[in-house]
Amino acid sequence: MTLLHWTLPLPAGYRRDDVIAFHSRDAEAVAEQVTATGLRKGILLAGAAVVLDVAFTDDAAICRADIDGDADAGLRERLHGALLNILGLRIDPQPFAQLAAGDPLMAPLVRVNPGLRIVQSASPFEALTWAIIGQQINLPFAIALRRTFILQAGRRHSSGLWCYPEARDVARLAVEDLTSRKFSRAKAETVLRLARLVDDGELSLELDASGEVAAISQALLAVKGIGPWTVNYALLRGYGYADCSLHGDVAIRAALQKLLGEESKPDMARTEQWLRQYAPHRTMAAAHLWASLHAAEKNSSPERE
Repeated sequence: MTLLHWTLPLPAGYRRDDVIAFHSRDAEAVAEQVTATGLRKGILLAGAAVVLDVAFTDDAAICRADIDGDADAGLRERLHGALLNILGLRIDPQPFAQLAAGDPLMAPLVRVNPGLRIVQSASPFEALTWAIIGQQINLPFAIALRRTFILQAGRRHSSGLWCYPEARDVARLAVEDLTSRKFSRAKAETVLRLARLVDDGELSLELDASGEVAAISQALLAVKGIGPWTVNYALLRGYGYADCSLHGDVAIRAALQKLLGEESKPDMARTEQWLRQYAPHRTMAAAHLWASLHAAEKNSSPERE
């Protein structure tokens, strides 16, 4: 086993309770465990089973990675990136707060939730598979399917915690492995199609050096079963992209309906147009709309495009 340590300074007003709540969705805690002051998450990275252990102080996150195996420089870099993701440190909420300060509709939402952040999945692959798994079903069922998925394709760390799988692990499954465990055939086929494309090297989930998302967005849209909402969700939860337009999200449209005081949800075209005024910070606009509608459940349940 290899042990690595980091201390990540936390910004003023950091909302650790939001981060802990996000990682406590599964009450059975097969791959994530939380306490009042920390969390543990199991992931597979570059074939290694890793548990990330985070203890919060008032101004820092004390982080440890327990790796079943060795850690080269590439794995260390990926682990640091995963920590930034799961702690919600990719997107600074302040630029959006400044943009919305004079907005009569959004400013009150920001005042209610100062310092709200987007907590991410550990990797783009985790974000994508969770989005596919959770579409069109209620949250408890989505969490149960996710748990099944981890137990089927993941690996148990030496500590006993299960690790969320990588593409190579999922690619070994057959459709029947998932459909026999309550996955719809469409979900199973899409998850396996994605995993096999990534594992075969036909689809890269790495952003280029510029950080531009256009190329990865087009590549994902070309995968059968993945639509615009799934891509935007992956950009938000997997890449920490600050300008995602979640106009296809049912919850976003419901929150906008409530915010505008209208009798019906705005359609996707109107929602897209309305969100455009907050570019290049539409991700945080979506976060505050989610928060206004769902409070404790605000970031948990994907919706269908």
